[in-house]
Amino acid sequence: METVLNVLHVVAAVFIVGPMAILPMTGMRAVRAGQGGQVATLAKSTNIFTLLSLVVVFFGFGVMGMADKKFHLSFTTPWILISIILYVIALVLSLALVVPGLRAAAERLQGSGNADGGTAGVAGGTGAAAVKGAAGGTATAVKAPEYGRIAAGSGLVSLLLLAVVVLMVWKP
Repeated sequence: METVLNVLHVVAAVFIVGPMAILPMTGMRAVRAGQGGQVATLAKSTNIFTLLSLVVVFFGFGVMGMADKKFHLSFTTPWILISIILYVIALVLSLALVVPGLRAAAERLQGSGNADGGTAGVAGGTGAAAVKGAAGGTATAVKAPEYGRIAAGSGLVSLLLLAVVVLMVWKP
């Protein structure tokens, strides 16, 4: 049973935590391109994957509980405690900073009134730049004010999750 929980823990980490870390970066590309509809979808997906990441923690606790007693694993084992703290910080950053930033950027981009999901410039936006379209034309993309918040938050989340992976593998 311990092996099954280990497999579930690792598979869930790959297929749930991976997208939790990567989707906001895709969202930043969509913000730069002015694609409000896609940013909204990525905000929703990031929120779902962030909440689903609690499954990874659940399986991790199961693995810890079933571990051989000779390893003396508990919540107070330093690498486990540090991993939990780093994960909680990443979870809070994602839910309180990244997802709201993506939602705000989506609203700003969609608020332009464009039928194409906000690919034209947005009034009041910053950092407008011309972008070559697929047909060779140019559309104006806007780097929403929320872009920095999304970039910083998702970068920190990714670094924290990377530190958790290192601790889980290294087990210092």
